[in-house]
Amino acid sequence: MSEVTSVKSIKTAVVQFQHQASNKAYNLLIMEKYIEQAAAQGVKILAFPEMCITGYWHVPGLSAEEVNALAEPVETSPSLALIRALAAKNQMLIGAGLIERAADGRIYNTYVACMPDGSYHAHRKLHAFEHPAFSCGDGFTVFDTPWGVKVGILICWDNNLVENVRATTLLGADILLAPHQTGGTHSRSPHGMKPIPLELWEQRAERKEEITAAFKGESGRGWILRWLPSRAHDNGLFILFSNGVGADADEVRTGNAMILDPYGRIISETWVAADAMVSAELDLTLIPLSSGRRWIYGRRPELYSILTEHQGYERDAITARFSEEATGPASRKV
Repeated sequence: MSEVTSVKSIKTAVVQFQHQASNKAYNLLIMEKYIEQAAAQGVKILAFPEMCITGYWHVPGLSAEEVNALAEPVETSPSLALIRALAAKNQMLIGAGLIERAADGRIYNTYVACMPDGSYHAHRKLHAFEHPAFSCGDGFTVFDTPWGVKVGILICWDNNLVENVRATTLLGADILLAPHQTGGTHSRSPHGMKPIPLELWEQRAERKEEITAAFKGESGRGWILRWLPSRAHDNGLFILFSNGVGADADEVRTGNAMILDPYGRIISETWVAADAMVSAELDLTLIPLSSGRRWIYGRRPELYSILTEHQGYERDAITARFSEEATGPASRKV
């Protein structure tokens, strides 16, 4: 974990926007608009949603060939070339998601932090379930920035497993980029998220109170607040939560873009049913004495070997995400 940064605060922002399926030109145009706005506000770290360049929930309906055609190699990506150029121009870290085609032909849900010096850091989603053609990443992503603060990346479901956030913190992250495409999904958990009617999104102008209530409710903000603040609090780090918003194939993303501090407090957010950006100045001096960061020093690693042992009920990401069968320790017969 990093102890001292060279700056005491840093301006950050997160974006929620409704992408168009497979329409990279449109999505990049929207992103460019927000990058310009962020630069005008002095933002140094800007986070866009998961797979925002390529589109998201239409992907499960594509063939493997269509997914491959939509994918791009990160190093030579025409889409990322624009983002990398804008990151350099504005001396900003810009995070963006797309489908990656690796050198060995494997396909990944990847999020790329484009750096002010033209370099980049790519994180492959550890728990990818969007398409059978997707492979899962096998490593954590934490890196230095020009501002002396370390940044980590975890994509959507990666953040739901507490081990991933703790490992990212132990590798030094002070700020976590947490790009998502969530809200309004049909969870098989009885008290999990439930769908938001597509017609409510389509009629959002005349039913503003209803859609605001839905976005702030148990399938949107209410669900996020059950777990996301604890990731920030328990690890003593800032979280930049970016998300899609609006109709995404047969689901409605709830946006809820927000920035949380190391105590799990929301310092900036929106629940507007529209494209939006929220920003906040992060007080980095909060990190060292935050509760979660202090508690980490009381860890007893000798007790935690069970975390790396297979229990026998582990499943691949797609099966774990979509199976109707009970899973985990409580489902085992004793």
